[in-house]
Amino acid sequence: MKPPAILILCTGNSCRSHLAESILRAALNDNFRVASAGSKPAGYVHPLAIKAMAEIGIDIGGHHSKHLDEFLADDVKTVITVCGNADQVCPVFPGQLNRHHWGFDDPAHATGTEGEQLAVFRRVRDEIARVFQAYAAGLLDAAK
Repeated sequence: MKPPAILILCTGNSCRSHLAESILRAALNDNFRVASAGSKPAGYVHPLAIKAMAEIGIDIGGHHSKHLDEFLADDVKTVITVCGNADQVCPVFPGQLNRHHWGFDDPAHATGTEGEQLAVFRRVRDEIARVFQAYAAGLLDAAK
């Protein structure tokens, strides 16, 4: 039997939710299942998100953009939104026990050179890491 899911939502499911999903998955053990989706999926994972995660040793090159409807029949116990738009349109999932909203800037809107854009992706990645690693520590502590 698979464990209940923690679902991380944003609008496009191209940047922030993939950063959060992979960081949270890396911080948790096999007793937790982590996924991400979007309310209006972009259809791709942003190449700079892939690059920023590779810098910290996490490969998200195999991730793909998904619609939140794919999870409506899943055993989702916790929903975490990482952007305001997703927070506003987020449905309640059957069996859902927890809901959190932690908003982060959208690095996909960064402008400038690729290096300047990558700096924004790194900043958002690091902000997400601080929040989601602390959340993971709390989950693991509570599970003891």
